[in-house]
Amino acid sequence: MEPGRAGCLLLFLLLPALGAAAPGEFDPYRVLGVGRSSSQADIKKAYKRLAREWHPDKNKDPGAEDKFIQISKAYEILSNEEKRANFDRYGDAGESQGFAQQQHRQFHRFHDGFYFDESFFHFPFNSERRDTSDEKYLLHFSHYINEIVPDSFKKPYLIKITSDWCFSCIHIEPVWKEVAQELEALGAGIGVVHAGYERRLAHHLGAHSTPTLLGLINGKITFFHNAVVRENLRQFVENLLPGNLVEKITDKNYIRFLSDWKKDNKPHVLLFDHMPVVPLLYKLTAFAYRDYLSFGYVYVGLRGTEQLSSQYNINVYTPTMMVFKEHIDRPADVVQAREMKKQLIDDFLSQNKFLMVARLTSQRLFQELCPVKKSHRQRKHCVVLLTGEGEKFAEAYEAFLTFAVANTKDTLKFVYVYSDRQPEFADALLMDEEKYRGRSAVVILERRNNAGKIAYKALEEAWQGSKEDNFILLDLLDQLRTDPGLLSSETVVADLNDELAPMFLVRWFYSTLDYISDCWDSLFHSNWREMMPLLSLLFSALFILFGTVIVQAFSDSSDTRDSPPSGKEETATKTEKNDASFSKESNSRIPKKGFVEVTELTDINYTSNLVRLRPGHMNVVLILSNSTKTPLLQKFALEVYTFTGSSSLHFSFLSLDKHREWLEYLLEFAQDAAPIPNQYDKHFLERDYTGYVLALNGHKKYFCLFKPHRSGDEGGTLGSCEDYDALQHAEARGKPSCSPGSRSIKNKLHKLSFWMERLLEGSLQRFYIPSWPALD
Repeated sequence: MEPGRAGCLLLFLLLPALGAAAPGEFDPYRVLGVGRSSSQADIKKAYKRLAREWHPDKNKDPGAEDKFIQISKAYEILSNEEKRANFDRYGDAGESQGFAQQQHRQFHRFHDGFYFDESFFHFPFNSERRDTSDEKYLLHFSHYINEIVPDSFKKPYLIKITSDWCFSCIHIEPVWKEVAQELEALGAGIGVVHAGYERRLAHHLGAHSTPTLLGLINGKITFFHNAVVRENLRQFVENLLPGNLVEKITDKNYIRFLSDWKKDNKPHVLLFDHMPVVPLLYKLTAFAYRDYLSFGYVYVGLRGTEQLSSQYNINVYTPTMMVFKEHIDRPADVVQAREMKKQLIDDFLSQNKFLMVARLTSQRLFQELCPVKKSHRQRKHCVVLLTGEGEKFAEAYEAFLTFAVANTKDTLKFVYVYSDRQPEFADALLMDEEKYRGRSAVVILERRNNAGKIAYKALEEAWQGSKEDNFILLDLLDQLRTDPGLLSSETVVADLNDELAPMFLVRWFYSTLDYISDCWDSLFHSNWREMMPLLSLLFSALFILFGTVIVQAFSDSSDTRDSPPSGKEETATKTEKNDASFSKESNSRIPKKGFVEVTELTDINYTSNLVRLRPGHMNVVLILSNSTKTPLLQKFALEVYTFTGSSSLHFSFLSLDKHREWLEYLLEFAQDAAPIPNQYDKHFLERDYTGYVLALNGHKKYFCLFKPHRSGDEGGTLGSCEDYDALQHAEARGKPSCSPGSRSIKNKLHKLSFWMERLLEGSLQRFYIPSWPALD
């Protein structure tokens, strides 16, 4: 045998022993606190106990999140027999570095006589060996709901759903890393969801496989369906943005664009650049500041922009950004840079978010421009011009604008209000005095709290913009710096009307377009398994429609062939037809059985009634306790009686006193169905799950959940009886001594029949589980 082959054979024989000799840093047995000979039931109990204790939503310890991830990782290894066997044999199951590091050390010992390609011994499934650049992007369910979704109204997010043991995830990592760094620098958000540890979030996002890439903007999710290359991902994020964020500006339309400041009540921004297309950085910036600024783009290399570039003295070789406010002949602020960076643009625009004298068009704008005072050092005063629209008030407004430009200070904000559009605000400040009627007025105010309380002082006379008016206002502002008590009047103003909010028809039109777009995307790209209920409902409706038309057509043709009967015969015929149709309709509603067969779900029949339930069959299980058994079973039988004609439905009940742990394990997979109990919660064992109904699909491993109707909705209270034993004794005597309590228990299953109809339609939310737990 050749020396090289002999060395290779010897190395492969030694590798298992070497890997087993060096234990890995991560020991799942130690994390879960179980022995190597522990059964799956023991491992599952340990996992559930630790998961409840260290879940980040319940445990506020700073290290709870890391501890919970370790617990989930350990359970993932030990619950899988193949991974567990690999760990017991080699000390590694794709979850630690020990085996790979041991390999690397041993290779150097043989390196003198042999050549090994390092990539040959690289195990890509090992999560610890992967690139750690994704760690800062990891998302958790609470973080996603509370922070990422609200932030998506300011910037789009590109999110990757990944997992261990995923070939394709490793294949796209180089492209993902490059695109993530590039888009983050431009202002887009990046997120990574590990489906193995954040199964709840992955299901919430609708990810059924890994890797999955999706975009999030304005709280709306869009899936990526193209090849994972840099250009496609960049274009995907760009397509998430609205198409009207940036307007192309030339010599023909720049005057109209800049003159819209009064209608939009916003400053207007122009970017001059030599790129033929609008840069993605500029589009992302326009989306982030769309509530404050209007954006235009000037391609300086295009014929038809020479006059615009010449008027504002633009350097065509350097990107230039200008902000225009009330005066369109000169910019209010300018910035130039050879390479526009996000931080530079943010600093520039954040200082120019408002006009010199902005119009108060909404309560949000009023709160931003006139914030509530926090201390005497942070006093903010607003000088408000209450005026009207039209040429009659133009001179007063221009004089007020000139005064505001000449007296710009950090502690003062100059704003104006159209009195006819905000009548409640104007009446609260001017008290509907006759001297201000049909004229402009100036009021100095300070907001005291968020409930609308303000302190203010109005100028004695109406504002005409004369020199005398300017001197009076300037004198009041000088006194205000030394004497805050000058604002002697107080009042409470109502919230301002949102003047720029779109009309109802416009909002309805855009909502309809979004809905049609979602349906179109779902029809061609979504998982067909999730679309089956909708398609089934659609085809059923079409079948009924066309079936009715065909039956009606045949009925009409037969009626025309027959001679018309006499009056008595016609009446008798109609009566017979009505009786026959009523009898037929009644028979169709009568179940095949004359009773409801409800069996108790126990460890004896658990496998046959659930785990090995035939495909297409479901077991509808009622949760009850010993004290509520009789009234709940009576109400349950009444609600589900009309559905017992289906041979695919089985009806059972589960005792909460015996199998509480099994139920709570299932409810952990139901999103927001019930809070995850904490073992240190003193009410843990008192949690009432009676009246819950679960529809269990044993073959596909999912369930639907019915939560009980609140008893207080219909007047019954569970506390109207001292205990349920009295109720049972009363029923045994035939005299219900506690009928209100009995009614309140039965009210828990109110509207269960409607839930059953949705169950048969397939429109209920489904909660998937990896495997059915043992019913101990």
